[in-house]
Amino acid sequence: MSLDADAVAALGPAAAVRAIAEALRSGLDPAADPPRVPVGLAHGQFLLMPSEVPAAAGVKVVTVAPDNPARGLPRIQAVYLLFDAGTLALRAVLDGTALTTLRTPAVSVAAVLPRLPERPLRLAVVGAGPQATGHATTLAAVRPVESTTHLVRDPSRTPLDAVALGSPQAEEALRSADVVVCATSARSPVFDSALLRDDAVVVAVGSHAPDARELDAALLGRATVVVEDVATTLREAGDVVLAIAEGTLTPDDLVPVRDVVTGAVAVPADRPLVFKSVGMSWQDLVVATAVVDRTVG
Repeated sequence: MSLDADAVAALGPAAAVRAIAEALRSGLDPAADPPRVPVGLAHGQFLLMPSEVPAAAGVKVVTVAPDNPARGLPRIQAVYLLFDAGTLALRAVLDGTALTTLRTPAVSVAAVLPRLPERPLRLAVVGAGPQATGHATTLAAVRPVESTTHLVRDPSRTPLDAVALGSPQAEEALRSADVVVCATSARSPVFDSALLRDDAVVVAVGSHAPDARELDAALLGRATVVVEDVATTLREAGDVVLAIAEGTLTPDDLVPVRDVVTGAVAVPADRPLVFKSVGMSWQDLVVATAVVDRTVG
């Protein structure tokens, strides 16, 4: 079975959020996931992302080709292979790029859902790419949204109704935001966290390198910091690694997402909540399985 981008997207963001939450509540332990494996190539690299759960096994093969944008091609492309857990027979091949676009915001929203207010949300989204718009769409699938403001370096480069980072409009959007999403390629903090309210929810998904970050150390120091897995975070999440190096955070402060989703840890309401994601293989497997199960009925 081969499932294209439309077939993957047909699962829908709300169902993807449910799949992630149900997997964690059913005992899935992100700490057991194998790390992604980079393989150097002449013109880029493979990233291999394998995972296994009791019902299935799978691997996402990601290609990173730095010269592709000059050719008018995507820098990152992916395919997902889903296998039967017992026989290891191939069940399906899925569009991996569409799968990433669907599963990343689903993980973020599942992680912060316990802290989202029931009233209509005011969103500030830093970025204008697929993950920026995907997070806005997924949040709107679980809560009503009053307003969404995209914050970008150059509003003329996006068809979205966006404002410039650092402008008065951007600062007001950050001050009033219930949820702030950072989905950029930035390597240094994209805004002054002093602008944020004490009850703000912040999601950062743009980087997975230990020397790159979107959030400043001051925010992580005053927030409850939720992560996919502590070991993976300390290896790949620059937002966290650099805050620890600067002394505003310690590894013991990190809260695994599994504990939040299962209710093992109650998230305080009187300080910001930060969810820092780097992307893990189990997430693709959970959502790919949900896509295939929906397709075959």
